[in-house]
Amino acid sequence: MAIAFAPPPTDKHALEGESSFTPKFDANGLVTAVVTDARDGELLMVAHMNAEAIALTLETGIAHYYSRSRDRIWKKGESSGNLQTVREFRTDCDQDAVWLKVEVAGHDATCHTGRRSCFYRTVALAGGEARLEITDNHRHFDPDTVYGGPDKA
Repeated sequence: MAIAFAPPPTDKHALEGESSFTPKFDANGLVTAVVTDARDGELLMVAHMNAEAIALTLETGIAHYYSRSRDRIWKKGESSGNLQTVREFRTDCDQDAVWLKVEVAGHDATCHTGRRSCFYRTVALAGGEARLEITDNHRHFDPDTVYGGPDKA
């Protein structure tokens, strides 16, 4: 039985209180998902979820997302073995974003580059130009080996 989500209530108090979970999807049918490590709070990734991804996540306890680039549901870690077990699922006050606290299996890496977090670079202004600096270059796995080549991730 698939979970169905009712439209968000128009009453602000009902939306912000202990009422039903009624995600407020954007025009593309998505909500933003912020994902952190349940153990230490490290920001791992930001993704998107549609109603099917949310339902699968709630039903299985394993994080599922909607891939905009692939136009399909994506079970995080299905190829790499780095499945995300959801320990806590939260929503914000107007229910248009969710926060997943997860435990990562396998290599304990979330990013397809082999790093623990997708946020492995800082952005700074240098000589009038925005520049990137890698602050975490530790690879927990080799992406070419796991995904079968540089274009398969």
